[in-house]
Amino acid sequence: MLKTAVKPKWIAALVFALAVSAVLVLLSQWQFSRSLEKDVAPPTVTEKVQPLLNIMVPGEPLTGDIEGQLVTTSGHFDPAKQVVVPERVQDGDVGYWVVTAFVVDGAPTLSGVAATKEVVIPVARGWIASPDKLPSAPSGTVQLEGRLLNSEGPVLAPDLPAGQVSALSSAELTNMWNVTTYAAFVVSRHEMANGADVGASAQSSGLLPITVTATDQNDKVNWLNIFYAIEWVVFAGFALFLWWRLVADDYRRDQDALYDLEYPDDDTPDEDTTKEVTK
Repeated sequence: MLKTAVKPKWIAALVFALAVSAVLVLLSQWQFSRSLEKDVAPPTVTEKVQPLLNIMVPGEPLTGDIEGQLVTTSGHFDPAKQVVVPERVQDGDVGYWVVTAFVVDGAPTLSGVAATKEVVIPVARGWIASPDKLPSAPSGTVQLEGRLLNSEGPVLAPDLPAGQVSALSSAELTNMWNVTTYAAFVVSRHEMANGADVGASAQSSGLLPITVTATDQNDKVNWLNIFYAIEWVVFAGFALFLWWRLVADDYRRDQDALYDLEYPDDDTPDEDTTKEVTK
């Protein structure tokens, strides 16, 4: 089979197969490197407070480069749009998040034109041990600062009391409040009104400030890119296998041709002719 493999046409085919395999291996390496890329902004970026209106538009998803970003915006709370989220841990204790709709001043629509209706973003104002007596939201114009986090997925929990939701899902709150909502929420850090602190850090608020940090996804592996990397390696191996299979087929054809020359069907004496010659 070696003599067949060193034929000029198969040597040229081998060079081509190796070139194809090399390209596929490079693609595999590229996919593997993509699987380890960090798609979340470093703390030096997320800890620098940015205007909410400059980095996100209502209706658009929250991308990884602004996940955990500290943002600021002005507007007012709508006390009629408020829910509590159970099973939230604060310093080892299980309690509730108090979430209120915050009407964002000057919030744009997807087209970039000023909205004709109110656009809100859910704000987790603080933590409370029991939902029996909820502190009222600050009134008037508020300068809000907090951490922007991705909306949670809705969780079906039909046995929850009225005014409670199982997850902080913007999609669920949009339907509940019947208003345009950002596809994210803000965990409040500071709420200032008329120069005074009116947020959870104020002693009279009745809330405890929620402790959250920037979402750390930098050590996560993108398994889809890993799968693609393995796939390209398989394709590279298949290119070499295809070359070997074609060479093997050519070798078998050569062997069949040699057998036909050595034992042609026309020259093989039949049994009757042999008997007559013997007599």
